Amino acid sequence: MTRPMIRLAFAAAMATAFLGASAQAQNFSHAVRIVVPYAPGGTSDILARLIAPKLQAAVGQPVVVENKPGASGNLGADAVAKAAKDGHTLLLLDVGTLALAPSVFPGLTFNVEKDLAPVGMIMFAPYVLAVAPAANIKSVKDLIDYSKANPGKLAVANSGIGGFNHVTPVRISKALGLQWKHVPYKGGAAATRAVVAGESMAIFNGATATLPFVTNGQLVGLAVSGPERLKNAPNLPTFTEAGFDAGDAGTWQGLMTTAGSPPELVARLNAEMKKILAEPDIAKKIAEQGGTVKLGPPEEFKKWFTDSIATWGKVVKDSGIKGE
Repeated sequence: MTRPMIRLAFAAAMATAFLGASAQAQNFSHAVRIVVPYAPGGTSDILARLIAPKLQAAVGQPVVVENKPGASGNLGADAVAKAAKDGHTLLLLDVGTLALAPSVFPGLTFNVEKDLAPVGMIMFAPYVLAVAPAANIKSVKDLIDYSKANPGKLAVANSGIGGFNHVTPVRISKALGLQWKHVPYKGGAAATRAVVAGESMAIFNGATATLPFVTNGQLVGLAVSGPERLKNAPNLPTFTEAGFDAGDAGTWQGLMTTAGSPPELVARLNAEMKKILAEPDIAKKIAEQGGTVKLGPPEEFKKWFTDSIATWGKVVKDSGIKGE
């Protein structure tokens, strides 16, 4: 074999090896774990269990949803931040709440930007403001009138101190000059059940998890965040129509993994999620519960996340919210 032929053969072998390694890097070698840092039944949990079977079929490995509630989602986020850097441990949560964490909890045991890698935004679901039927509040005006007549008595449930659905009502109540009692629970599902049971009186929570309770009469819906009314709940006015200044309040659900994971796997995950969320049955279920698919590239998600840390950090500072 001549020298040129040897060089060509060597180059071909190296290219084959590179392509093989690249393909292997995009493959999943064992079970994938989706950590939901809240109790079962909330928006993140509903979404994780909706996509897990589809992701399992796509990657050819078992995909398990693990609920790890505590510390306003930080317990589960910490577990993913410290997991093996192999892209097999995922975090699905309200990324707006995660963006608030550095401002609310300055003693975090992980760095939200350095220890977690964005895979992609998944969806946005507006908040539904709902109250317990026993509260005898039928409109936003009724809620404001009650709050003015009974300062400090309106108990507003939230998914945990420093969560997006905690900061949102704090911001609204301050803007309106109202005094509300903010009651933290271990996740949005627990907070919603507390209002259904009459333990708390009101809640601002994702439409995906809350609207079914409004539909079946266990909660009374008063308003919805976002730019327009929900198609499946047209009687609920928007926050803007109700006089609430809440910006882009709502639950922004995103998928992350451990920083340092192979970029090829992160790209594969993003591509698979794009396919899954485009499937008619998934898109329909998300839309029926008030959600909108928001998947984009990891870089776009990273910019949104970095900007949110700065924007909502100022809101936390102005509100004087401090975590335990």
